[in-house]
Amino acid sequence: MTDTRYLHRPEGRIAYELWDGDGPLVICSPGMGELRQSYRLLTPKLVAAGYRVAVLDIRGHGDSDTSFAGYDDVALASDMLALADELGGPAYLVGNSMGAGAAVIAAADAPAKVPGLVLLGPFVRQPAGAAVLNLLFRIMLVRPWGPAAFLGYYPKWVPGTKPEGYPEHLARVRDNLLRPGHWRAFVRTTRTSHEPARQRLPEVSAPAVVLMGAADVDWKDPAAEAHWIGEQLRAEVVMLPGVGHFPQAQAPEAVAAAVKRLVERDS
Repeated sequence: MTDTRYLHRPEGRIAYELWDGDGPLVICSPGMGELRQSYRLLTPKLVAAGYRVAVLDIRGHGDSDTSFAGYDDVALASDMLALADELGGPAYLVGNSMGAGAAVIAAADAPAKVPGLVLLGPFVRQPAGAAVLNLLFRIMLVRPWGPAAFLGYYPKWVPGTKPEGYPEHLARVRDNLLRPGHWRAFVRTTRTSHEPARQRLPEVSAPAVVLMGAADVDWKDPAAEAHWIGEQLRAEVVMLPGVGHFPQAQAPEAVAAAVKRLVERDS
């Protein structure tokens, strides 16, 4: 582990860790309800490949502050770009779930700062029936049973063989939800719309790789969603059998290989 660092933003701080290397900068973002430690198995592989790697906690999660007005994809995109500036970018962006939607927005906002995208279990548009699903999700997450409901659902995102350190990581996710102000920030994050990311897809010129778990329960047809995103971004699509919503944890070798292909494409 490295020391926790902080990116100072107008309304609070974003926590991140940094591993120095001689290669290009790679910034990794988790999604809603997740923590920077979800990249614990991927980061060593990227560092071993020589990359300079930063992994952040999104707003209201982990060691990031809960003092922000916004917790959506647009806000996260601004944080990713601000971190790239702080670290002397440009930066390849690796985004999971809503982190992928934020990466798309960041690439559209600042093409010169984002030479490539790796999108993991990406949410870059609202799923079919999103309004009804969001209402049910919000009801499920109402206190006092909200944290327990979320943690009860969490294993569905990690089907089959659990990655190394899974029990410890699940406990870390649980403890995060119980920190002062974090549950409120999490609930606000659940209200995120991915429509801003969808609208920006045509503006993205950076090469991209989409990695989707074939067992990702967030999509009725994960392969169809992955290939739709691939068509919008002219991106490579990699389907991962037996993998759920967190490829960075269940298939870190495949994700590291995708980052390497993007970097070599620019070489």
